Amino acid sequence: MLADGQVTWIYTNELPRTAEFYAGVLGLEMVLDQGLCRIFRTAPHAFLGVCQVRPGRWVEPKGVVFTFVLPTPEAVDARHAALVARGAVPESAPFRSEAFNVHAFFLLDPNGYRLEFQAFLDPAWKG
Repeated sequence: MLADGQVTWIYTNELPRTAEFYAGVLGLEMVLDQGLCRIFRTAPHAFLGVCQVRPGRWVEPKGVVFTFVLPTPEAVDARHAALVARGAVPESAPFRSEAFNVHAFFLLDPNGYRLEFQAFLDPAWKG
């Protein structure tokens, strides 16, 4: 059984700053403000929830990569240029990964979470 949607939750010590990054720099639509959490649409039925850290939750970016899948390498290049124009500092220019057959670049959010913007080049991708 597939779900109707998907939310990935991350935590921050600075919710206003982090929410501004996702809305203002990345340009994501905030679909719900729950006070201590903000939920942003990343795809038609996929969301990223950003919450103020609280007991039992941690700001722990090690090992986390949140990937935005784009349709083409040109879309990846355009997103890179748009983010740089908004003041973002990606880790590098877009590149082709021969190992994974993708065109991609990475960017860290204000909490150190690694964001990847990529297009699959493999025709076997059924996304």
